[in-house]
Amino acid sequence: MNLHQNEKGFAIGALILEFVQSIVLALSVFVLIYLFVAQPNEVKGNSMLPNFVNGEYLLTDKISYQLGEPKRGDVVVFKAPPSEPCAEEQCEYIKRIIGVPGDKVMVKGGEVYLNGTKLNQSFLPSDFVTEAGDFNSEGDEKTVPQGQYLCFGDNRSHSRDGREFGPIKKELIVGRAFFKYWPPQSIGLVPTIKL
Repeated sequence: MNLHQNEKGFAIGALILEFVQSIVLALSVFVLIYLFVAQPNEVKGNSMLPNFVNGEYLLTDKISYQLGEPKRGDVVVFKAPPSEPCAEEQCEYIKRIIGVPGDKVMVKGGEVYLNGTKLNQSFLPSDFVTEAGDFNSEGDEKTVPQGQYLCFGDNRSHSRDGREFGPIKKELIVGRAFFKYWPPQSIGLVPTIKL
């Protein structure tokens, strides 16, 4: 083997080593982002129609609620509460925050009342009706406890949510849905709704 061939071998080895280091670095950055900043989620089911469709993919911001509190109107991904059948499988729900700590929420006559005032739900079709549940029974005003959030699905007739199982603890919230990235016709930021 001459010196020229030896140099080629070192160059190829250095190139392979550089490639492997790049892959390891990229994977490390991805894992850090996934664990601490944002994670992908798939919408499963029709509980958030018409604003989120079964099979859509979105990114969930995991850092905002480390720096601040969840707000009414935020769409959040959270781990199923312990009372839910799929809690042991660690399934996740996507719902909208209706009540924050201290809020008084009532379901009456197909409408939602927040702190005594009928909630403006212009983000839903006008023919959507909010039915009462085990927690939010008809006409029974409930106060959201400190450190907890009451979340409803947008498709109120086809959503198992806080009306049934009550408020969830902040620790169960994975993050805020902020960007739809699949399918292509759905790409865009999740609109901010103020309630």
